[in-house]
Amino acid sequence: MSTETARLVLNGATMGTRWALTLHPEPGFDPAPLRAACQAEVDRIDAQMSTWKPQSDLMRFNAARLGVWQDLPPELMEVLAEALFIGRESGGAFEIAMGDAVRAWGFGPVPADEIAIRAAMARERRPSFEVLDLDPAQGRARKHAEMSLDLCGIAKGYGVDRLIAAARAAGIEGALAAIDGELRAIGRPPRDRDGNDRGWAVALERPDFGHRAIHAMFELNDIAIATSGDYRRWVRVGDRHLAHTMDPSRGAPLIGGPASVTVLAESCMRADALASACMVLGESRGRALAARFGAELICLTGADRSAPPPKAS
Repeated sequence: MSTETARLVLNGATMGTRWALTLHPEPGFDPAPLRAACQAEVDRIDAQMSTWKPQSDLMRFNAARLGVWQDLPPELMEVLAEALFIGRESGGAFEIAMGDAVRAWGFGPVPADEIAIRAAMARERRPSFEVLDLDPAQGRARKHAEMSLDLCGIAKGYGVDRLIAAARAAGIEGALAAIDGELRAIGRPPRDRDGNDRGWAVALERPDFGHRAIHAMFELNDIAIATSGDYRRWVRVGDRHLAHTMDPSRGAPLIGGPASVTVLAESCMRADALASACMVLGESRGRALAARFGAELICLTGADRSAPPPKAS
């Protein structure tokens, strides 16, 4: 006998894209408070961590003087702590102090700039985990070198975790939260009409340019999944296609990396950061890093595409 209930999808705008929360609530459930709570969660994260908003807490910290403690909100402190941890464990492959390079290459709020590109590539960089101090007890941080932090490789995953937290606070035991390619599932959806007890169905995209196609399907249950790839956000320089993933060793877009990396982990924040790190590390070293965290890695290459990048017009 089927135990299906109506499928409900709540959604809204955040971080230049959309968030979504899928659930199967009991009859009579009022979605308005939950939707408001979800929107409040992602709005708070965007207000704290955006590099597009000059007044964000992150941008305020970027502009702060060296060696001076700055009070930061707990959400931003939590993300910074995880980012420095993954940065250290990945040997610097995950690096949040790449905001200057991100902007220089045109992946931020301004177009690419050749002078800024040269400066970003020539800059001597120390890993952020060496020059950034966190004081969780006092909710503050300080830096010992000029840096431009950018949390694009971890903030959306954290946002997904906060959507799940909002759902749980509302008494929801089964839900699927998503922001772009970052997703997290708790519980299971109701049994289908045939009585099958399955997880939340999620598609892994083929790393194609310009259109979307399914490479594989997953059924998620109490796990997060995040994908980083070279096929959604990219620029063309001459005849070369350059993805938005930055190579910390060059201060420039990654060259020769996988077409996409997908990580399954306990939290979406961690899956998001590990996916970014594994793009830089490549499949072999990335798989070793993921294994240390008890995470699973799926790596797709250019051979998994149906077509090459479009040619310059």
